[in-house]
This record gives sequence, structure tokens and C-alpha cells, in this order.
Amino acid sequence: MTSRYPTIAPDLLALFSARGANPVDVAVLQPADPFLDMAGEDLRRRIFLTESETGASLCLRPEFTIPVCLDHIASQAGTPRRYSYLGEVFRQRREGGNEFFQAGIEDLGDRDAPAADARSIADAHALLALALPGVPLTVTLGDQSIFEAVLAALGLPRGWRMRLARAFGSADQLAAALADLANPPKNGALPEPVAVLVADGDLDGLAAHIAAGMTEAGLSPTAGRTPQDIARRLVEKAELRSVRLSSEAFEALKSFLAIHVQLDAAAAALEGFAGSAGLSLGSALANFSERVDAVAAQGLSPAAIRYDAAFGRPLDYYTGLVFEISAGSPSSEPSARPLAGGGRYDRLLTLLGARDRIPGVGFSVWLDRIEALRGEAA
Repeated sequence: MTSRYPTIAPDLLALFSARGANPVDVAVLQPADPFLDMAGEDLRRRIFLTESETGASLCLRPEFTIPVCLDHIASQAGTPRRYSYLGEVFRQRREGGNEFFQAGIEDLGDRDAPAADARSIADAHALLALALPGVPLTVTLGDQSIFEAVLAALGLPRGWRMRLARAFGSADQLAAALADLANPPKNGALPEPVAVLVADGDLDGLAAHIAAGMTEAGLSPTAGRTPQDIARRLVEKAELRSVRLSSEAFEALKSFLAIHVQLDAAAAALEGFAGSAGLSLGSALANFSERVDAVAAQGLSPAAIRYDAAFGRPLDYYTGLVFEISAGSPSSEPSARPLAGGGRYDRLLTLLGARDRIPGVGFSVWLDRIEALRGEAA
């Protein structure tokens, strides 16, 4: 059954126009590979897959960021450029319903990252304030680049940095990774051909071996994790077993993840953490401080924005800012279900085929959740 078109839609379209975001219409049927490769395990598990007549893997549009970026690349449009969208997305959801509306803005090509980040937060906040007048809103902000800078400063090997960076945004995955970091798992028994390929670090050979085994077992390589993903994880696990973080470094990492303050106190809290841990966070901390100033320049109250060092969003393409906005004030517990979410994705367009590096930041809002709150307030 098709979702009911949101009653707030005309007001949202007027807001997008006032903020200089060009409307874009992208196809409902999308190539599946970009989502399978880049959109994160949580989203990959919940998309609807099909095939074209030529056997190409397709899916119903599960979100808008990747389709908008693909459309921008195909159009060869110049940057900076701001795109807005309002339409249905399709994914399996725990709260029920497989079709629902999203709206949002993708901001591509602005080289002033702190200003663009602040504008994205302000755009999302303005949209929700328009849709839900009088409802208190709380912004929760995290930063993938700060987290990765801490991991690098602690001297973690690349394999551990990659695993922890992928887990950022999932409390369960991050907790499991930290438990393994504190007590590295023992070697598991692997079949001899797999063990040899893992020991050699031969990702291509291992992926081919896994793909052949899946085909022989009648499994589709696109039904879950890809052979390349499985191969990468096996090699990383083998590398990770040989690493044990010092107790001092482990305590420093836990101290960082416990930072949870109002945004106007965040830069000082990070500087204090870095000083006490004897770490240099370099440009990541400087960029963070610039963003705090840019957010203040947008007129948003720092009291309504919280920085949570452990906060991330479960999409693999984020590289810096991540944020969500929920109903409720910081003094109360915000709603468990966010109304808007977004972040920075500076590598995504290159991975999707853009010839030049195009930085990007954007957000989406869940219009069904907004409509439900509007109904409650009526």
C-alpha cells in the first residue's frame, strides 16, 4: 500500500526553495551495488533486491543520499550545489511499514566544511521547527574524524582502526570490538585453503574462493555480506588477534568515549582529554572548533546541542560530522527515534565514480514520525 503523501509537504518545498536547494527527482529503482558496498550493514540487511532483464542487481530506493550523488555525477553539474528531495524510500523496518517518506538536503562541493556542516544542522533544525512548532528539539552531534584521530594518536594498527571506525554508530558493535581489543580472541580453526590465503593476506584470492563456495552451496553473493567483505573481515581478524592495547591506551579510549557535554563546552573537553592523555588530535580538533563557531553563527542555542564522543550513525560513508535531532529537551530524555539525521561524506562521490573529489554533507528527515507527532499535538 502506498504511503499517504505528507500534509506538511508544501511547506517543506517552500523552505527548500527559500534555502536555495534545487529539487531533484531520482529513480525509485536503483543499482544495488553502491548500497551493498557503501551504505552500512544495517541498511544492507533491509533493502529490497531484484534483477534487471540483463541480470544486473537492482533495489528499491532505500535512501536518497547515494541516488542524489549518482544523479549529480551523471549530470556533470558544477559545484557547489544544493539539492533537495521529498519522496518515498523502501526498506524493512522494525517499527513496521516498508514504504515511507523522507525529505532532506544534500550539500555538494562547498569547500568550507565547518560552514557547510553548520548550515546542514541549521537546515534540519529549521525544517523540524517548521513542521513541529512549539516542540522542543535536541541535536546530538558526533564526529567520525575526531574518533579516528584518537585511534590514530593511540597508535592502533590500521586493522583495528578500520574495525573500530566501522563500528562507530552501533553501540553493540563498538562494545564487541572494544571487548576484543581488551582480550583478543583466540585463533579459530579455518579450512586449510582459507587459512593459507588469510595468512598470505591474499584478499582477491580469498574472495574468489569464498564466492566459489557460495555458488556451490547455492547462495547468492548479494544476499548478505559480499565475498570481498567476508574476505576482508577474515584477514582483519587474523591481524587483530596479534594486537593487545596497553591498559593506559585502553583507559584513554574509554575516557574519550565517555565525553558527553553541551556543544559550547565540547572543544574544551576534547582539548582537556588530549592533554591529559598526551595525545595530539591535530587538524581534526581545529576543524571541530571551527564548526562549533559556525554553528553558533547560525543562531542555534548551544544548550540545545549535545556533543557525544561515542555517537555515530550506522552508515559506512560518513567521514566527519554526524548528527541526529529528536523531540524533547536536553533536560529530559529525547525520543528514542530520531526525526532527522545526517552527516559529512567527503569520500562518497569519488567512490561512486566522480573524477574529482567532491565534499558533501546532508540530512534526511523521517516524515512519518513527524506526521505522528503532529497528530498527537492536534
